[in-house]
Amino acid sequence: MAKEGMKLIANNKKAYHDYFIDETYEAGIVLAGTEVKSLRLGKCSIKEAYVQADHGEMFIYGMNISPYEKGNIFNKDPLRVRKLLMHKHEIRVLAGKLSEKGFTVVPLEVYFKDGRAKVKIGLARGKKLYDKRETIAKKDQKRELEREFKVKNL
Repeated sequence: MAKEGMKLIANNKKAYHDYFIDETYEAGIVLAGTEVKSLRLGKCSIKEAYVQADHGEMFIYGMNISPYEKGNIFNKDPLRVRKLLMHKHEIRVLAGKLSEKGFTVVPLEVYFKDGRAKVKIGLARGKKLYDKRETIAKKDQKRELEREFKVKNL
C-alpha cells in the first residue's frame, strides 16, 4: 500500500472559538480495527472531546467514532476512552501544565498521516466572553477590509 500523505477526518472549530491555543502536539491513537475503518469513512466527532493525563499516560475522552456498519460483534463502544501515543517528555510537560489553573488540553484535528490515525491536540486557556467578542470583531473587520480591497481592484 502506498503512502498517502495527510487526509483530514474531523476538525474542531469550536475549540478555536472557545480557547486560546498556546501549543500544539501530534499524537497517535490506539484504535480497534473497525474503528479505523469507520474513521476512513469520516465518521468521527471531536466537538465534545477533551484530553487528560493519568499515571503518565494521555487519554482522550468523549471522542465519538460511529460504529462500522459491517463490523457486527467487533464494534467497540463509540464513546470509549482511547489512549494517545506520545513521547514521555511531552506527556510530562502537558501533565505539568494541566495541573496549573486555567489550562486544558483539547483535540483540534483528527487525520491520517502516512496511513496512521493521528490527533492534533492543543494546550489551551479558556476565553472569556469579552475575548470572544473581540475575536469576532477582528474577523468582521478583516472580512470588510478584504471586501473593500476586492471592490477597489475590479
